[in-house]
Amino acid sequence: MQNSPFKNNHVYNEVVYKTLIESTLAIPWRIDWDTKQFTYIGPQIEKLLGWQQQSWKSVQDWVDRMHELDRDKTFSMCVAQSIAGIDHEADYRALKADGSYLWIRDVVHVIRKENGDVDSLVGFMFDISERKKQEQQLEILQRQLEEFSYKDGLTGIANRRLFDEFFAREWQSAIRLQQPLSILLIDLDYFKQYNDQHGHLQGDQCLREIAQLWTTCCSRPRDLVSRFGGEEFAIVLPETDETAAIQIAESLLQALNNAKLPHCASTISDYVSCSIGVKTIIPTEQLDRVGFLSEVDQNLYHAKQNGRNGYQAGEVHTLQDLTGS
Repeated sequence: MQNSPFKNNHVYNEVVYKTLIESTLAIPWRIDWDTKQFTYIGPQIEKLLGWQQQSWKSVQDWVDRMHELDRDKTFSMCVAQSIAGIDHEADYRALKADGSYLWIRDVVHVIRKENGDVDSLVGFMFDISERKKQEQQLEILQRQLEEFSYKDGLTGIANRRLFDEFFAREWQSAIRLQQPLSILLIDLDYFKQYNDQHGHLQGDQCLREIAQLWTTCCSRPRDLVSRFGGEEFAIVLPETDETAAIQIAESLLQALNNAKLPHCASTISDYVSCSIGVKTIIPTEQLDRVGFLSEVDQNLYHAKQNGRNGYQAGEVHTLQDLTGS
């Protein structure tokens, strides 16, 4: 077999290499470090971004054709990594000639001189718009799933999981700030009998209406109204003393009374009513969050024992009150 006449032909090999590179979707480029000038950029750039190949003269052209929200952080990162001699990648929105944007990933390789100084940067630009679109759709889906995991499926308000996490977080905040924290536990009176009399579908609708009704009674951004389970609700009131918590309890009772949701199976009212346990505390590290919640539940029990359709509150407790020290 005869040897190829092009073997060891440097010019031929360079042409082949250039042809292969320029036939890919990736866009090759090279920047001279000292002059900050493009010494080469692939012709594919015209099809991708619309800018003519010869218009890419300096680093400034690259910076100017970048979304203003991505510009500073991308440029600063690339300069720092290049000076450190670290190969790196950068994702950013590139400006197209028609004024629109698409996502680019720049993969950068740092070439150094013999003395260690930076000689040039070479790399490839990739169109990652479709990937970014998929990532954004996935993020939206993940946020929805997270939202669903914290939302009660029936009423649309917070569920028990969110209550537990929110209560724990606000408990720690109250310890740190030494601010009062109030909890309300609420039980709809004779709601089993309501379901037996009116049916579970009507019972579900009743729960939805009450959940929305009570959400309007607790309008501060940090207040949390949640479904605790079954016909029970729980409300967390950060930085709320006992007087204010009692006012909230009274507003919940009044709102439910004004709604006049018929309850012909109740022995205490013609309408749906509720019993509320109220308790306020200024917690410290020595106090138990779960124990405090049990005390709120005890107040709810006493409200039910004392005739229902009302509330039972306790005093504000500090470490000194509870320990006697």
